[in-house]
Amino acid sequence: MNILAFDTCFAACSAAAGRVPVPGGGQARVSADSAELSALFEPMDKGHAERLPGMIAQVMRASGVGFSQLDRIAVTNGPGSFTGTRIAVAAARALGLGGERDIVAVSSLAVMAAGAVRLLNGEHDHNCNDHGRNEAANVLRGGGLLSIAVDARRGEVYVQQFQIVGSEECRSPLLETLSEPLLLTVAEASSLGGDLPVVLAGSAAASVAHAAVLAGRSALACLSDLQPDAQDLAVLGARMEPLHTAVRPLYMRPADAKPQMGKSIERASS
Repeated sequence: MNILAFDTCFAACSAAAGRVPVPGGGQARVSADSAELSALFEPMDKGHAERLPGMIAQVMRASGVGFSQLDRIAVTNGPGSFTGTRIAVAAARALGLGGERDIVAVSSLAVMAAGAVRLLNGEHDHNCNDHGRNEAANVLRGGGLLSIAVDARRGEVYVQQFQIVGSEECRSPLLETLSEPLLLTVAEASSLGGDLPVVLAGSAAASVAHAAVLAGRSALACLSDLQPDAQDLAVLGARMEPLHTAVRPLYMRPADAKPQMGKSIERASS
């Protein structure tokens, strides 16, 4: 499958394009080993809207896949920052006009989970040393849970939980989704999944793991700088059913910014 994938949900902007094999079976493998992808990843707090078009053009050029050859567009639709989520969704809608290619929307937290497994399988990350990485991988191999926890401010976190299944070696494993993306307090997130051991990744991993340990649960935090990466999105998106309606952003709560009343020209209704 020829696919274009991109993400702007959090503090990074990424894009990937190329060919992803689609084997039979329902669940998505988390390894991009067999995919032929050109990918770009850039950490950034702002400027996603200005950078994304250029990144898309770069990866499309490098992949050798023309826009007319694309079978699918994969996009993260949240949770994330209000502005960041809108940027990627709007781009997907624009590129999908005409209905010539499928569009799939993937949770930003699911993409991060795929990235966490990829990193725990051997790719170096300065936020997870060899000992911590091995310990986390062992927890997942032993049936422990993987929770992606991202700081949502106001004392809350975005969290989604997963479990590795079907691979004793934890290489190219299958990732089973155990919950939808949730907006919870730290205490609520720390108890998600009951008493099973849990590996936490993301910007809120340390605080959630600390709360879990205080409650007597086995919890390990790593990969605190983890962000969604379009190379993982491409692999996940190639195995999903396409949307039959317009892709919509997943907002977990209203935007923080409020419009100023009486200080701006009223927008046209069209």
